[in-house]
Amino acid sequence: MKFLCIDCDTQMDYAERRQPGDGTFSAAFGCPSCGHRIAMLANPMETRLVDSLGVEIGGRALDPQPMEFVRGSVVGRGDAFDEIEGDSATRPCWTPESRERLERVPRFVRSMVRSIYNNWAVEHGIAEITPSVMDEARADLGLEGM
Repeated sequence: MKFLCIDCDTQMDYAERRQPGDGTFSAAFGCPSCGHRIAMLANPMETRLVDSLGVEIGGRALDPQPMEFVRGSVVGRGDAFDEIEGDSATRPCWTPESRERLERVPRFVRSMVRSIYNNWAVEHGIAEITPSVMDEARADLGLEGM
């Protein structure tokens, strides 16, 4: 994110960051052309978020590598998105048609979607998940159109 001076359409330079001790922080920016200054104030929740993400307010001298932040901050296992096999006595079974439909869900959210359907089926005493059960669950959970 960059700040532009409205008056002269010049990219503003980072000037300073202050943390007054009340959980907030502010960052000041100045226009190198006309001298106009602005400040950004973050509330305590935003401050914690910025700190937890390791964001460097004011930028840095080197250009980042592609996906550098994501690669450096995501720690996971190679099997993180694989199906989790649980107790088949408590989990409903999936028909081939419903499994095929589930395969069309993006892989990174597939286990969450599977869990939503499994939980809904268990709550409603359904032992087998079919495409029509999936449709019923989507309608009941208000997920139509997603």
